[in-house]
Amino acid sequence: MKNLFLLLCLALFSLSTSADSKKPSEKPPIKLVGTFHFANPGLDLIKTEVMNVMSTESQLYLAEMSQHISQFKPTAVMLEFNPENTEAINKQYQDYLAGHFTLPVNEVYQIGFRVAKLAGVKELLSLDERSIGWNAEPLFDYLTQKAPKKDAMLKQRRAEITNQLNQDQRNLNLEELMLKNNDPISEKENKSSYLLTNAVGAEDGFAGADAAASWWHRNFRVYAKIQKQAEQGHRVFALAGQGHVAILRDLLAIDEQFQAENPLPYLRSKQQ
Repeated sequence: MKNLFLLLCLALFSLSTSADSKKPSEKPPIKLVGTFHFANPGLDLIKTEVMNVMSTESQLYLAEMSQHISQFKPTAVMLEFNPENTEAINKQYQDYLAGHFTLPVNEVYQIGFRVAKLAGVKELLSLDERSIGWNAEPLFDYLTQKAPKKDAMLKQRRAEITNQLNQDQRNLNLEELMLKNNDPISEKENKSSYLLTNAVGAEDGFAGADAAASWWHRNFRVYAKIQKQAEQGHRVFALAGQGHVAILRDLLAIDEQFQAENPLPYLRSKQQ
């Protein structure tokens, strides 16, 4: 049994060193772009206002940004839509390619469809995973029943975050919002919000840690779907909400199999 375990470790080490020996340019590249939801369905805990991405200024920027991203030459475009809707989304995409579909107010369409068309991609892929979600109900119950001071502090923190996000939506243009959504500082703040509740219920059921783990669990599955496409040699462009991408980018940074592509240069307009 020990010999079998040793052989397995040696095989995994061999695969790791093989991936390490590849030059960055030889590894399948992955470009992750985070965004706010253009047509916010109100499903997130923090509910915010949303700017009008259908304005002339925003539409001009979206066309330019999509052109920039298409220069990455993705061969797989992965978007945040329900896997069950894959057939319907691709029917809409084919209609769009034929000039018979007007893009609705949603980042899947406004960015994803545009980039895929410009890159010549024939089929769109779902990166979403909905069988695992953020299991926060036990956490909220614990806060209400056993940690009211912590609960009040977190509600105040959510109010502050909501206020800041609403100010951003009012005062920043779409380019500035996209850059902020992909800024390392903003991504760190997004992830750190889950750690504010991680110690809740420590050694008393671990409601906080389990809630945080469920969110990371969902994103590990999302990342597995991205890995699957990259392992097939695709140049992957993946677009998702900032909360997902903040974690996916961490996973990509430590994944020696693939090359992470910096999205920020592709999000800046030529005027900058």
